[in-house]
Amino acid sequence: MEIVAVSLLNGLSYGLLLFMLSAGLTLIFSMMGVLNFAHASFYMLGAYLAFSISHRLGFWPALLLAPLGVGLLGAAFERYGLRRVRRFGHVPELLMTFGASFVAVELVQLLWGRSSVDYRVPPALDGPLFALFGTQFPAYRAFIMGAALLVLLVLWLLLRTRIGLVIRAALIHPQMTEALGHNVPRIFTAVFGLGCALAALAGVLGGNAFVTEPGMAQAVGGIVFVVVVVGGLGSLAGALAASLLIGLMQTFAVAVDVISPWAPVLPYLLMVLTLIWRPQGLLGARES
Repeated sequence: MEIVAVSLLNGLSYGLLLFMLSAGLTLIFSMMGVLNFAHASFYMLGAYLAFSISHRLGFWPALLLAPLGVGLLGAAFERYGLRRVRRFGHVPELLMTFGASFVAVELVQLLWGRSSVDYRVPPALDGPLFALFGTQFPAYRAFIMGAALLVLLVLWLLLRTRIGLVIRAALIHPQMTEALGHNVPRIFTAVFGLGCALAALAGVLGGNAFVTEPGMAQAVGGIVFVVVVVGGLGSLAGALAASLLIGLMQTFAVAVDVISPWAPVLPYLLMVLTLIWRPQGLLGARES
């Protein structure tokens, strides 16, 4: 019973962190039709930027400033990079984001080095929140869960406001939306920046919970795409369901000795089975 309860809490916290990361990618794809291969790189940049800011100003300013800075960087990347190649189709966009992911890794190694950095959990959250069957549950993991649920609530409310209505209209009928006086390219830039900021927020919270090093983008990049595919391309609800499913699946697999060697493979196996039996994903819209 102890293993089940602890694995459940750890799986939920890891799954909610995955949701924060995959929510940004889902927003970008649903809005622009672009699978951003550099998305995990913005997660990495958020962690490194938070590390630098926290050493000067503390963790709490870093929690706000790092996502804001990375979001502005993402918006600039869309405005001066992706927008210029969009007229040539999605393939040049994919290649540009793919190249940007390598540039980000080299930039991080140039500025912060090739080794991991000492990015620590803030002292106020560095300790147990409660004990369950004799096992202490860290307060910081509970904080990650609360932050992810807050992000989910904000996104849910945003998509039901006038801003969300304009965003959905720009997705479905961009010409008509522009004819009504809305700047559709600016909306695209704002959504791309928001998606990158969400990835950076996940990096701020996950960088000290796990490890902040140049390979962290590669470590989570594949899992994020698995989440988006399994949940359904463009579906935030699907991204949430797939994130929790994969988080719980991996956590419980690690806890069972017989299955633990296969834990890293299970998400990709789930993606293959999903593509075979339900290509649109768990909650994705079926193509007509």
